[in-house]
Amino acid sequence: MCFRQTDFRVGSQDVFLGSIEGCPFYIGAGQFQYFANMQLTIDVSRGGGDSFSIEAPEGVRFTTRSRLFSDAEVRALAASGAPPIGPEAFQLFVRGTN
Repeated sequence: MCFRQTDFRVGSQDVFLGSIEGCPFYIGAGQFQYFANMQLTIDVSRGGGDSFSIEAPEGVRFTTRSRLFSDAEVRALAASGAPPIGPEAFQLFVRGTN
């Protein structure tokens, strides 16, 4: 589900994965544990989305594809430390990219 930033409250345990077109992308802590060893690719395609998600009225939907990381990628991620969590993570990310 995708929401406008003003319509979604990021929890203290939500994991910041990055940004898409300048918008923060978070995943719940429980979901992150499931997807931690996978690369996620978010795409947009024509068709109906979930009626509660932001894209539904636009006639498009978001789809997620995943693939398992290689052993080398898992080691590199482990070496980089834990991902940022909580609502402040996006602001820290934005400040770090400027």
